[in-house]
Amino acid sequence: MTPIRPDVDITGLVLAGGRGSRMGGLDKGLQDWAGEPLALRALQRLAPQVHRVMLSANRNLLSYEFFGAPVVTDALPDHPGPLAGFLAGLQHCQTPLLLTVPCDAPNFPLDLARRLAEGMNAQGVDIAMASAPEPQPDGSSRVREQPVFCLMRTQLQQSLAAFVHGGGRKVSAWTAQHAVAMVPFDRPGDAPDAFCNVNTLAELRALDPSR
Repeated sequence: MTPIRPDVDITGLVLAGGRGSRMGGLDKGLQDWAGEPLALRALQRLAPQVHRVMLSANRNLLSYEFFGAPVVTDALPDHPGPLAGFLAGLQHCQTPLLLTVPCDAPNFPLDLARRLAEGMNAQGVDIAMASAPEPQPDGSSRVREQPVFCLMRTQLQQSLAAFVHGGGRKVSAWTAQHAVAMVPFDRPGDAPDAFCNVNTLAELRALDPSR
């Protein structure tokens, strides 16, 4: 199998097409974090890692287009979740691989694409997914999958289309149909909060270093 070159073979997709229900319906990707919109920060972190970037959004499209990346929209009604964004990205992807990241995790790793590609290369699979330590109530931690940080081969478009048009909505239920490499981000020096995401305005304020 030909080794993956992230700067040639991967298109990055920032997912900003959700309803923002836990933010009172606000468009999460346009909320300010450290002086810039969350979705723009995600694009800026992802772009140097991959060949090109796109953005998945379903409202305020002119605002998102201003960020300078192509904007794709869900073909499915009612914004049913990240898999709809995955599918829109696959339908517009012109490279062999698509890497998805959510707009609401402002500190995701700057070596995300490289390490997921290494995991995919090593195991010869169709999907590589990040995993990271998560604190437990007893003070311990366990490595937990981060399903929206997902590197996938574009040849999976037909599989995903069949799954979502059949009513499937859960990322892990779809990826379970394929060979998946779990790539842990628990090395010394890996930021413990790299995959922390914000779902409410209170969480956004708590994570914002400018506040």
